[in-house]
Amino acid sequence: MSRIEMVVNGVSASGDVEGRTLLSSFLRDELQLTGTHVGCDTSQCGACVVHVDGVAVKACTMLAAEAAGAEVTTIEGMANADGSLNVIQQAFQDHHGLQCGFCTPGMVMSAAALLKETPKPSEAEVRDYLEGNICRCTGYHNIVKAIMAASGQDVAAVAAE
Repeated sequence: MSRIEMVVNGVSASGDVEGRTLLSSFLRDELQLTGTHVGCDTSQCGACVVHVDGVAVKACTMLAAEAAGAEVTTIEGMANADGSLNVIQQAFQDHHGLQCGFCTPGMVMSAAALLKETPKPSEAEVRDYLEGNICRCTGYHNIVKAIMAASGQDVAAVAAE
């Protein structure tokens, strides 16, 4: 066991971990931040996406010890300071970009990373960026609309799949 420290959602956090402890397990089990979902344990689904030092990573593929000293943002840290939904979360709600909600945290975290890199992405860029995130409910159309809306673009032109 080793002791690790990091800043999670703006708050100092620490815990004892085994060398094999995944970041997703540390966040969920040690810190009780259960919004980071684990869907596949093989990095295929993207439900576990978090930001580590501003970069989107799949938390099921990163050891917790690798995040020692880092700034980690989870879906719980995405809301506005007053607790209201941020622009991406609100767009997902407004454009029905979720159904069962299991993939939603990873989708929102991926969308935030995309919009940080490309503030006004094309529909094709959104679809390409989401390639590592799986949704079994929505067919992605409304997720793409939500991300386009969050970027301030007109969603009427988003093509149906």
